[in-house]
Amino acid sequence: MAYKYKPTSLMLPTSHYDKRKADHAVNFIQCLKHTTGKWQGQRIMLLPWEEQIVRDIFGIIGEDGYRQFRNAYIEIAKKNGKSTLSSALALYLLYADGEASPEVYSAACDRNQASIVYKEAEKMVRASPELMRRSKVNGSIKRIVSYNPEGFYQVLSAETGSKHGLNISGLIFDEIHAQKDRKLYDVLTKYSGSARTQPLFISITTAGNNKDSICYELHTKAIDIMKGTRHDPSFYPAIYGLSDEDDWHDEKNWYKANPSLGATISLERFREDYQNALENPAELNVFKQLRLNMWVSSAVAWIPEHVFDKGNATIDLESLKGRDCYAGLDLSSTSDLTAFVLLFPPRDDTEKYIVVPYFFLPEDTLPQRVARDHVLYDTWVANGYLITTEGNVVDYRFLQAFIEETCEKYHVLEIAYDRWNATMLVQNLIDEGLTMVPFGQGYKDMSPASKEFYKIMLEGKLIHGGNPVLRWMASNVVVDQDPAGNIKPTKAKSIEKIDGIVALIMAMGRAILNQNPGSVYDERGLCVF
Repeated sequence: MAYKYKPTSLMLPTSHYDKRKADHAVNFIQCLKHTTGKWQGQRIMLLPWEEQIVRDIFGIIGEDGYRQFRNAYIEIAKKNGKSTLSSALALYLLYADGEASPEVYSAACDRNQASIVYKEAEKMVRASPELMRRSKVNGSIKRIVSYNPEGFYQVLSAETGSKHGLNISGLIFDEIHAQKDRKLYDVLTKYSGSARTQPLFISITTAGNNKDSICYELHTKAIDIMKGTRHDPSFYPAIYGLSDEDDWHDEKNWYKANPSLGATISLERFREDYQNALENPAELNVFKQLRLNMWVSSAVAWIPEHVFDKGNATIDLESLKGRDCYAGLDLSSTSDLTAFVLLFPPRDDTEKYIVVPYFFLPEDTLPQRVARDHVLYDTWVANGYLITTEGNVVDYRFLQAFIEETCEKYHVLEIAYDRWNATMLVQNLIDEGLTMVPFGQGYKDMSPASKEFYKIMLEGKLIHGGNPVLRWMASNVVVDQDPAGNIKPTKAKSIEKIDGIVALIMAMGRAILNQNPGSVYDERGLCVF
């Protein structure tokens, strides 16, 4: 089927499509040759999705005569020819973009990853007599020098300290989802090309599993621009992937994440990978992330994002005052995060469970935690979702006063807590007249409560108001399962903190038991998911 170009809807009314410039980029790339696989030695022929990107980026010109797009974010599943396209774009920026003394760089989470794009580009140059006559290739330092125009293409290491002062004309940032923080991206894209007429920064990646990352920030921005809810005319988004609402079992949807399926990707091999994911739960999220370009939260996530997000409805706290509720208290250690979670059971069939969580961290350790864990603790504090206590450990006197005040505001019938973490705080709360109930962390106590919690959440009968700390913890939860099918959250295997979910499950266990004194579990057995 012939490809017919249609300019992106993101083109400004003051911009125009310059077919000559777009043809120039497409023709240059299609003069290069494949360097590996069954097409080795053959000229590159851009697939429709690739040609669309190239023509959009290089052919849409602003009213100032330069490219409209300065930043591009391309997200696509593995094995769609991402590295080949990246290498070809790097070489175009070096040899044919028209920039005086071009400086083109490859960057990634480490030098080895950045070298993948470079190595393929080097092979493309060596396979082209025309480019070799204009170049000096130094593979040992991963640098290609061009004599006409006079410039170079270089691989960068991951250290940020030496990157200030670069005069970048083109950047290929590969697999940005693997970046632990935003420092390198910021150093390379902010002001580093200010002396250039039309610098181009291209981030090309597969979906990741860290939603507190620079990659997910770019992903979200790209989605918002594509939806029309955010405006940045210099930012070009191209995302090929499935959303949580898409049926990933439907083969027709596979093409949304894999526009090269059937061309560079074998459909039969894809079906084999799909069957393997169905048969091996450990492979499921890997398949979703790498093959369907879906953002996943952990390798063995228990709570899918779309299930948790059923509870995002707004909560009216005033209406809850004086209302019966149960609480879960996960004290952890004095230097770690503490969770105190209220759960308001429904009073009739028209209501849902309502969750009001509180989280506490020592104030003095906050900066170190943000730097070490790459978690948005400081943002959550600023927005009122996380409470800090003075000192370098959680102040249990402050926590006791907070719990007592909260129990005066709401009618807290019981506070469930981990008996193995019982401290003087628990005894003090008992002395103040609060009902403290020890809650075992083994399968016996945690499994019925965990399964009931998941069932209620799956049915959309639990509201948490979209609390970002609780949402983050939900994405971290991994469960252990015994031969009998009992489950329990495991802090040891979960990728990050899950204290709020543990506290919520304890509160749920007490609420269910007290609402059904004969035990709902005895009446109908366990729900198994």
